[in-house]
Amino acid sequence: MSRELGINPKTVAKWRKRATVEDMKTGPSEPRSTILTEAEEAAVVAFRRHTLLPLDDCLYALQPSIPHLTRSALHRCLQRHGISRLPEVDGDKPKRSTFKRYPIGFFHIDIAEMQTAEGKLYLFVAIDRTSKFAFIRLVQKAGKMAAAQFLRDLIAAAPYPIHKVLTDNGVQFANRSVDTSAFEHIFGRVCREHDIDHRLTKVKHPWTNG
Repeated sequence: MSRELGINPKTVAKWRKRATVEDMKTGPSEPRSTILTEAEEAAVVAFRRHTLLPLDDCLYALQPSIPHLTRSALHRCLQRHGISRLPEVDGDKPKRSTFKRYPIGFFHIDIAEMQTAEGKLYLFVAIDRTSKFAFIRLVQKAGKMAAAQFLRDLIAAAPYPIHKVLTDNGVQFANRSVDTSAFEHIFGRVCREHDIDHRLTKVKHPWTNG
């Protein structure tokens, strides 16, 4: 049969063992990206779920941190995780109120925690409320030094001056002690050095960026 059909004998043996003649799915049992690491794929998924930005906006924001990310690879990654389509904003759901209009340069900064096979990772996310310019960094530790460095990187990457940043009151961004005059938080110091107004949300995890 192998000679008659011009196929490999192993193929004949494989088909003889099957109970049906239907084609079976090929490829890995658990599909994954061939160009993204597990941590990078987790960052893509966390960023999409955290910001709900469109595909091209996600690509523009993620490429500085993941240079080899392509539009097709991003789309396939979102499809694998069932988030290739943004949720509907119309319908029976109550209409959500919009943010107050601010001049360009007002960034909301937040942290998304991710669990991967490589361990726990953290995704710093910054989004301008007006222009929707987005900036990210994937780090292993999300302490105050990492937050301060993220702000410095954001200031260097932003194509225009930043005049305000909004964060929660986590230890990465603000002092927890009652007497805040005892010492200056490094995140606040970076804000002061660059003439940025640092504002805090009233709750710890607002999930309002984007």
